Amino acid sequence: MHINEEEGLAYAPLSNMGMDSTFIHTKVDSIITDGIKNNAFPGAQVLVAKNGAIVFHEAYGYHTYDSIQQVSKDDIYDLASVTKITGPLPAIMKLVDQGKLNLDVPFSTYWTAWKNRKDKKDLTLREILAHQAGLTPYIVFLSKVIKKNGRLKKRFIHTKPSSRFHNQAYEHLYVKNRFNHKMYRIINRSKVSDEKKYKYSGLTFLIFPELIGQLTGTPYEEYVSKNFYVPLGATTLGFRPKTKNFPNKIVPTEIDTLFRHSLTQGWVHDENASLLGGVSGNAGLFGTATDLAKIMQMYQNYGTFNGHRFISEATLKEFTRIQYPENDNRRGLGFDKPLIGNDTLDLAAAYPAPEVSPKSFGHSGFTGTFIWADPENQLVFIFLSNRVYPTRENRNLYSLNIRGAVQQVFYQSIIPD
Repeated sequence: MHINEEEGLAYAPLSNMGMDSTFIHTKVDSIITDGIKNNAFPGAQVLVAKNGAIVFHEAYGYHTYDSIQQVSKDDIYDLASVTKITGPLPAIMKLVDQGKLNLDVPFSTYWTAWKNRKDKKDLTLREILAHQAGLTPYIVFLSKVIKKNGRLKKRFIHTKPSSRFHNQAYEHLYVKNRFNHKMYRIINRSKVSDEKKYKYSGLTFLIFPELIGQLTGTPYEEYVSKNFYVPLGATTLGFRPKTKNFPNKIVPTEIDTLFRHSLTQGWVHDENASLLGGVSGNAGLFGTATDLAKIMQMYQNYGTFNGHRFISEATLKEFTRIQYPENDNRRGLGFDKPLIGNDTLDLAAAYPAPEVSPKSFGHSGFTGTFIWADPENQLVFIFLSNRVYPTRENRNLYSLNIRGAVQQVFYQSIIPD
C-alpha cells in the first residue's frame, strides 16, 4: 500500500483487500462496455475505496459518441444532485454541531420568511431533510425567464455583464442579481401537501446557500471550500469550474435546445442552479472521482479524514440514519439510503446493490452520477458518467440498472476467509 500525500488516500491492490481482481475487471468492463453500446452514456468512471485505500479506478469510453476525447481519470464532472450531500449538507451538519441549527425546531426560526406561511411555519429541518415535509418536489424557474416564443426575457437575462447583471449562467448569459430573491419568494409561496409521507423535494436546497451565508457570515461557496474541500485536499470540488483554469478536462452534459442553445460544458446543467449563477445547493458542484472519494471517505469515517475532524461522529450517525422507517421512508437527513428490506431483493428490484449494508448511504445525480459509502463493509463507491449526453431522454442508465450492477460486483468479489 502507498499513500500519495497530495491525494490523501492510499492506493492498494485489490488482492490486499481479499478481492478477486480478475472477476472485478472482467465483470465491470463487460457491464460498462454494454452500457456504452446501448447508449446509456458515451463514457464513465468507476472508483472504489476499500478499508480507506483506493483499490480500483478505471475510466471508460469517451466524452461524446464521436469518440474524440477519451475519458481520463482526472476529468471533472457535473455532479448534479450529488451536490446536495457534498455542498450544503456538510455545512448544515457543522452548523448543527455548533448549535446554530436545530433539527427539531421550526425551520422558520432560521428562514424567517416562513413564519407567516401557515403551511410552512411549523415544518422542521428534520422533516425537510428527510423529504417528509410535503414540500412541492420541483419548480421550473426557467419558465419565468423564457417568453412563449422561446426568447429570453431581457428584464431577467442579459447577454453582457453589468452592475445589475453579474450572475453568470453561461457564456454570454447573465442573470439579474436579485433573481434569487424572486426564486425564494416563489418557494416561500409554494404549496405544501397535508399528507406527510416520503416525497422527494429539492426546493430548500435552493435556499440553503443563502441560509448558510446568513448563519456563518461567510458566503456559502467560500464557507464549504474553506471548511471542507481545501482541508480534504479536494482541490477540484467547487462551482463554476469554467472560471477556474483547471488543466483537467470537463466532461460535457446535454446539448441544450431550450436555454443555452449549445453543448453545455463547464457550466451547470441544472437550470435552477444556473439561474442562481451556478452556485446552488441542489446542483452546481463539479469535481473528480478522487476528490469525491475523499469527502465520502470522511463521511464513512464518521467525520474524520487524515487526522482532521470535520463533523462530530454523533451528528454524522444521526444524518446517515433512516429517520421515518414507519412511514416507509428510506431517507436519512439529506442522504439517500438503501430501500427498506433491500437485502431481501434481487438486483433488478434493489436500490442500490442488494449487498450494501443498512448503514450505507449516498446520493445519485441527474447527469448520471452516483456516490455511496458503506461503513460496515468499509467500501466507498463512486460512479461518474454523463448519461444526459446528447439528451436527457437517454434513460438506459436506469433501465439497465448499470450503477447497481457495477456496485454489486465489488461485494461479490470479496473472497471468503
